[in-house]
Amino acid sequence: MTSLNQIGQQAKTAAHKLALLDTSTKNHGLQSMANALIANQATILEANKRDLANANEMPKKFLDRLMLNEQRITDMANGLRSITQLSDPTAQIDRGWISDDGLQIIQRRVPLGVIGIIFEARPNVTADATGLTFKSGNAVILRGGKEALQTNLAIAKVLREALVQDNLPADAIQMVSDPSHESAQEMMNLTDYIDVLIPRGGRGLIQRVVKTATIPVIETGAGNCHVYIDKDADLKMATAITVNAKVQRPSVCNAAEKLLIHKNVAKQYLPTIAHALIDHSVQLRGDQTACEIVPEIAPATTEDWDTEYNDLIMAVKVVDDLDEAINHINNHSTHHSETIITNSLERGRQFQEQIDSACVYVNASTRFTDGGMFGFGAEIGISTQKLHARGPMGLHQLTTIKYEITGNGQVRK
Repeated sequence: MTSLNQIGQQAKTAAHKLALLDTSTKNHGLQSMANALIANQATILEANKRDLANANEMPKKFLDRLMLNEQRITDMANGLRSITQLSDPTAQIDRGWISDDGLQIIQRRVPLGVIGIIFEARPNVTADATGLTFKSGNAVILRGGKEALQTNLAIAKVLREALVQDNLPADAIQMVSDPSHESAQEMMNLTDYIDVLIPRGGRGLIQRVVKTATIPVIETGAGNCHVYIDKDADLKMATAITVNAKVQRPSVCNAAEKLLIHKNVAKQYLPTIAHALIDHSVQLRGDQTACEIVPEIAPATTEDWDTEYNDLIMAVKVVDDLDEAINHINNHSTHHSETIITNSLERGRQFQEQIDSACVYVNASTRFTDGGMFGFGAEIGISTQKLHARGPMGLHQLTTIKYEITGNGQVRK
């Protein structure tokens, strides 16, 4: 088993080579990796079957994340191909100017270097992360959960072999084969080689990495997302958006977990919306008023308002006004994605201005918080912090800036 120090050294060397590649070469490598995924899908699916067989005690909501099929492999390949169509940030100069001392100063986009990613049972992350880091000129060290180990190793092997065929550095992609907590902890402290660490998974994983890593961390993922139905919302729109935000794919971080509704329309609207959710097998938990309006709603606990369910469960609260909704969301959300359903432009703007989350919608589902939906190609994750990157993270967010200064003999006086 290759040690993490050796993996780090290899990734650092590969990162230096990647930073020198032109856009055309990187795009060719991405196409080769996409073709290799399709050509080797039988091998990948066989590895995935082994992981699924070993994961029979996992909750059903996590099995959906782990499971691959031909369509999901095709989607991964198409994600890599879509990245070739995106502008290469490292080929850009942000700006340039001449200082008062006659120095020519250029601000250029450059890769971060080596990016470490610790993630759970989402094998598509292996391909998505590889595509974005490779196009932005970064090497990546991936450490997935034990549940997806065989699948992740199979995907990484296919991608690495595609790079070898193109005479590109295979060590740009490194998969840690040891899924133990000890390897994760060691990776969190690999300061000599990893420039930034990105955790992707549940709140427990993310907080463990944030609290213990000695490497800079970009916090991502946890999504206690809210839908707020304002007093003048359209009932048909409110129902459609709430159902989509909750049930279209309940196990992901941009699925809505909470429904807030204005007291003026709660008696009229909540029965329709609640039964539409119940028809999709959603278990509802609510405050006292919500339970009185819809008897099928079970009483919520204090913990419900802060819980990310990743399941067909939703908590419901009746609020007095927009200000109470905003205050509740800012106090209980994970600052991921929130939406208001309203016919008032003024209240929609107030919601967007005062909600402290990465993505704030008016009259649209929270499910759109996604790098692909935003036109970024496959995303590396959704940042819920404020430093460096926030929201869906695409190519641009995987770069930093470098100043190149040229003079003709100037000295500072």
